[in-house]
Amino acid sequence: MVKAIVGANWGDEGKGKITDLLAEQSDIVIRFQGGANAGHTIINDYGRFALHTLPSGAFYKHVTNIIGNGVALDIRKLTAELTGLVEAGVPAPNLIISERAQLLMPYHVLQDTYEEERLGGHAFGSTKSGIAPFYSDKYAKIGIQVCDLFDEPRLRERLNRAVEIKNILFENMYHKPAIQADELFDELLSLREIIRPYVGDAVTFVHQALKEGKSILLEGQLGAMKDPDLGIVPMTTSSHTLAGFGCVGAAIPPTAVEDVICVSKAYSSCVGSQTEPFVSELLGEAGDELRRRGGDKGEFGATTGRPRRVGWFDTVATRYGCMIQGATQVALTCLDVLSYLDEIQVCTGYEIDGQVTKNFPVPALLERAKPVFTTLPGWKEDIRGITDYDALPANAKAYVDFLEQEIETPITIVSTGPKRHEITLRG
Repeated sequence: MVKAIVGANWGDEGKGKITDLLAEQSDIVIRFQGGANAGHTIINDYGRFALHTLPSGAFYKHVTNIIGNGVALDIRKLTAELTGLVEAGVPAPNLIISERAQLLMPYHVLQDTYEEERLGGHAFGSTKSGIAPFYSDKYAKIGIQVCDLFDEPRLRERLNRAVEIKNILFENMYHKPAIQADELFDELLSLREIIRPYVGDAVTFVHQALKEGKSILLEGQLGAMKDPDLGIVPMTTSSHTLAGFGCVGAAIPPTAVEDVICVSKAYSSCVGSQTEPFVSELLGEAGDELRRRGGDKGEFGATTGRPRRVGWFDTVATRYGCMIQGATQVALTCLDVLSYLDEIQVCTGYEIDGQVTKNFPVPALLERAKPVFTTLPGWKEDIRGITDYDALPANAKAYVDFLEQEIETPITIVSTGPKRHEITLRG
């Protein structure tokens, strides 16, 4: 059976915890897209971790973790991540790196940084991790696959071609120093030896696992609003954040995916440029308070440390996110964070040019949208760590009921804290 765990919103929904929880019941966990530009925070008996490339099954000995062909692989960051786990006392994970994955190169990071500098006040709020240039090169057919590292004549030919193009861009557009292909080639050969033990034919491995009836979990990065086709263009990432792309990025046949678990916070949060439309945003002291109380250590990016923008739960965006993800169920995280509020607002519609809609609009119209709120009573009771859904206060359960009705998708998991088993199951 194949399950996918993806984000319903802007990312930062708490997918790492849910993946970690469900990995316990899985044989294989696959990261299928994105790179080290976002992190999944996991808190377990070993400590607190922010995984950026490794799949969230890395803490289970019985799980085979796969970095799929759809991932932007930064070998340096992956190595640092593996080292960090071992130093924290975590057993080395079972890991396969798809030989068809492509390499995120140092010149991708440079290009990302130079372009954000060039854009100035119109920058996209990139993490400067090289993600956009990586995927641009992949689809321009000048990317370098992991398997190329083991064919030195092919590697040099592909590297020389890419560097030639980059140097024209760097020297003439950005007025920056040229890249030295020979130095980069030698570095790649060194990196090859670091990952050699992990590289394998992930495609054949996965399809054999399907024949054997293994349980497979697909782990997505970011959320539906960041998809470059169906998200808030152009304030998106550069890989597809939808469960459907798991079929490509993890080499899984579409007919194999049986369950899509969409993760959403009990409020909204977003990392990115302040110019990105964020309809339900909560500003001022009230926003600062929610940001301070949010997550497990406040609402700050797991990769960048940047303060996240926060807001009330947005049913318009979440319904849309669940729809395009093909969600079969929703995991609602961080319900405990809202326990301090007397009243809780929920964005249940957008007013655009005097008309109220519950349908998520295209980006040009989204920029003009104003929130329409429904106010619900709070529960003013600490619920952190409760594992029995029926033990939650009546108003907390009423809040979940209301959200479920609005997003038109069953909410089956409700998280009451950041730790692995601070979870309630809702019938």
